[in-house]
Amino acid sequence: MSIFEYNGSALVAMVGKNCFAIASDRRLGVQLQTIATDFQRIFKIHDKLFIGLSGLGTDAQTLYQRLVFRHKLYELREERDMKPETFSSLVSAILYEKRFGPYFCQPVIAGLGDDDKPFICTMDAIGAKELAKDFVVAGTASESLYGACEAMFKPDMGPEELFETISQALLSSVDRDCLSGWGGHVYVVTPTEVTEKILKGRMD
Repeated sequence: MSIFEYNGSALVAMVGKNCFAIASDRRLGVQLQTIATDFQRIFKIHDKLFIGLSGLGTDAQTLYQRLVFRHKLYELREERDMKPETFSSLVSAILYEKRFGPYFCQPVIAGLGDDDKPFICTMDAIGAKELAKDFVVAGTASESLYGACEAMFKPDMGPEELFETISQALLSSVDRDCLSGWGGHVYVVTPTEVTEKILKGRMD
């Protein structure tokens, strides 16, 4: 088993019309044994920028703490929030810096940039970016997430429809992956508000 699959995870981010949604499962496991059913994988950097970290749980928490530290330094120096594009370059640089002993994480970054244009991207453990205009996925459930998102995604969805689409895609995908599950955690972000919802899976 790959170290990336040790704790299990499912992460997806999707864009809508001037909004985005990011969702993850809530299971923390040690291979096939479930340890916790309320594990946090999505972290808020500021009101219009979120990062999801799939992969090894301990590395995800360590990397998040480093990113918060770097973002706070940026805020102090620049007196403004970091743009999603800038933040993705920061994450990429931090991961590449550690390429000979990498963090076993696959980040998913989602934010609203200039003119409230949604930005999403993912990268591998050494910071190679993959940008997308529709959705990005990561984690052990990524194969089934690709299929579900391809089938359900349509452009320019409003916040309510986007929430429904990403929730159905996540829940149907984790049912096909024994290393992730136990419901979901969804954030829908518009220029004016952040909505956070917990999804119940079939087993809850």
